[in-house]
Amino acid sequence: MAAGAEPARSPRGGAWPTWPGGGARLGAVPAAQLSPAASARGRGASAVRLELSFPRGRFAPSLPGGVMKSPVSDLAPSDGEEGSDRTPLLQRALRAETAPVCCSARYNLACLSFFGFFVLYSLRVNLSVALVDMVDSNTTAKDNRTSYECAEHSAPIKVLHNQTGKKYQWDAETQGWILGSFFYGYIITQIPGGYVASRSGGKLLLGFGILGTAVFTLFTPLAADFGVGALVTLRALEGLGEGVTFPAMHAMWSSWAPPLERSKLLSISYAGAQLGTVVSLPLSGIICYYMNWTYVFYFFGIVGIIWFILWICLVSDTPETHKTISPYEKEYILSSLKNQLSSQKSVPWIPMLKSLPLWAIVVAHFSYNWTFYTLLTLLPTYMKEVLRFNIQENGFLSAVPYLGCWLCMILSGQAADNLRARWNFSTLWVRRAFSLIGMIGPAVFLVAAGFIGCDYSLAVAFLTISTSLGGFCSSGFSINHLDIAPSYAGILLGITNTFATVPGMIGPIIARSLTPENTIGEWQTVFCIAAAINVFGAIFFTLFAKGEVQNWAVSDHRGHKN
Repeated sequence: MAAGAEPARSPRGGAWPTWPGGGARLGAVPAAQLSPAASARGRGASAVRLELSFPRGRFAPSLPGGVMKSPVSDLAPSDGEEGSDRTPLLQRALRAETAPVCCSARYNLACLSFFGFFVLYSLRVNLSVALVDMVDSNTTAKDNRTSYECAEHSAPIKVLHNQTGKKYQWDAETQGWILGSFFYGYIITQIPGGYVASRSGGKLLLGFGILGTAVFTLFTPLAADFGVGALVTLRALEGLGEGVTFPAMHAMWSSWAPPLERSKLLSISYAGAQLGTVVSLPLSGIICYYMNWTYVFYFFGIVGIIWFILWICLVSDTPETHKTISPYEKEYILSSLKNQLSSQKSVPWIPMLKSLPLWAIVVAHFSYNWTFYTLLTLLPTYMKEVLRFNIQENGFLSAVPYLGCWLCMILSGQAADNLRARWNFSTLWVRRAFSLIGMIGPAVFLVAAGFIGCDYSLAVAFLTISTSLGGFCSSGFSINHLDIAPSYAGILLGITNTFATVPGMIGPIIARSLTPENTIGEWQTVFCIAAAINVFGAIFFTLFAKGEVQNWAVSDHRGHKN
């Protein structure tokens, strides 16, 4: 350092330790404070050279002109061991400064997909409300299975509303087939949807999946007139369309979501499903009340078509093909995903299916959905036929649990990424913690709902808490596919969601077989089984999950790194 020259100052006011030749070593500057742009600005400086220290004692050699070269790009991808995930992601690589959130292309994608899943779940659940008005009440009375173990909490509300919609003579078993037929189509397109999205992109697949569901929804009144067979077939076709949506969205996020923003972006995106349930349940009831049940399908079908037009016009499969994305945001996204994506053309099916972290997600997803569908389909039935209070009498009350789940999804996404980015918690720790909260919590309150006796108020409270806590899983196992194999996230979600659809198909059947007399004791058995499955899934995921990209996801079939 020249005589009289002021020493280089650190951001906190202290002088940087100097090295031979006048260089200064930045030993305490977080990686987020350094960006490629900052390096470029120092390209012409020769008075001061900055050298960045890396974990494990590695330093970035400075090149002539003050240009820094990071050794991180030379590091091999993780070999899949847990130990490699203990080093916080921020310290592993020199990354570009975070691109602004406001008006960014990636958050615009999150908002549009949010409304897409809002429409998707509205199209899925509106039939459960409309079906009440579609079925002749005299037919329903013949299948009454109400238990008289509890006193009646409320007298039936006699309301005068529009009765112009046609009525059908469908018994309880027929209604079960109509509602369950959706899953028979839904389960078929999960893995094919993920594969197609990974090869050709998820934009068109997701868009046409929701468009197809919307169009089929418009034909629901016509199919009902043709008979039960036509309506069951139509619902199965709707399931085929919806089956590709989640894998397609996961495939798109593999190219759009920077690692340290995955929880935020995906929780915003998928939270639309819960809000769609919150809005569509009471709204469908209002439409049935003031108009008739046919307009429920017309309204949501038209909304789905409008969303499709916006989606096609405003969204791109990747940052490279987006027309209005800023160069800075594009560079930020691409540089953050540089060492996580694979360039191989074929899918490594054998290593993928042998991967224990994948099966950890499968078990967790299956277990969570068993409890989720129990809450979605059976607890309202429990309160109606055992506690003798029809929760559908109050549309807002029936939607409150899903409103709580929506809020938990949004908040947990923010919390998960803050824990990783600001507090340096490992990805694996965050995924485990949020999965445990989102699976064991609902299990506890589900069991509690079975042991409260005839207390309706506590039943509603426990239902709300249980469903709300499940929202934490959106930042747990639900997005772990992107952590272990970003390039194949759509396929992985297709695999896990295939298994996770099974509880929606067999769970209600098993529950019905266990509750022939509809007693509280029989329902306690149902709830305890669901809770035990949930706890098992949480423990299995905690033991065998991983938080880093697996070898097979970034290597060719001979094991060479890309």
